[in-house]
Amino acid sequence: MSFHGWTGTGKTYVSSLLVRYLFRDGLRSPFVHRFSPIVHFPHVEHIDQYKIDLKNWIQGNLTRCGRSVFLFDEMDKMHPGLIDVIIPFLGQSWVVFGTNYRKAIFIFISNAGGEQINRMTLELWWARKDREEISFKDLEASVLEAVFQNPQNGFWKSGIIEQRLIDVLVPFLPLKQHHVKQCVANEIASQGLQLQPDVIQAVAESIPYFPEEEKVFSSTGCKTVSSRVQFFL
Repeated sequence: MSFHGWTGTGKTYVSSLLVRYLFRDGLRSPFVHRFSPIVHFPHVEHIDQYKIDLKNWIQGNLTRCGRSVFLFDEMDKMHPGLIDVIIPFLGQSWVVFGTNYRKAIFIFISNAGGEQINRMTLELWWARKDREEISFKDLEASVLEAVFQNPQNGFWKSGIIEQRLIDVLVPFLPLKQHHVKQCVANEIASQGLQLQPDVIQAVAESIPYFPEEEKVFSSTGCKTVSSRVQFFL
């Protein structure tokens, strides 16, 4: 699966929900592996070693648990060519390197395409098509172009794309104020505090929205909700 959208629109949140559904310990499970290009693959001159390490890590952990989950965060910052090392684990063969890997789950998370998703969502809103009425077909062409034809993206000229090894591409739409309010309420509840409608409203209104005049969609999604809540309690 490949999740795409602007910051704060729920890509990481949804991936964590999936992981919690599969494993009791969620992201803390030893069978869930999360990679960040900034943390794990920072230096382009070491890309050949990164390929070896990544392949060995995936192969070793899938040998331990064939249902392992691998999360690749910030794919838009991944060095092009690196991710292709996992192609054998995504292919059509049921058995690779002597082990069945078809039950493994790979999730790619990226901000790539977020700008195009926001722009098209706004254009459709201006055309009186609300957010909930937008279908994948409305966004597909623009998202695919932005994600897979950008030379700075981790999927640039990737065999994963050329061989159509991604089963599901999910665009995350920008959030409206009532979505932000839900994020605020969840954050307050997670702290064991009583919900206060005036606080929820104040936090939601403190977040920037676009376009500037109509203020329909959150510019940062729910990204800054957690840090903002403390200022209004």
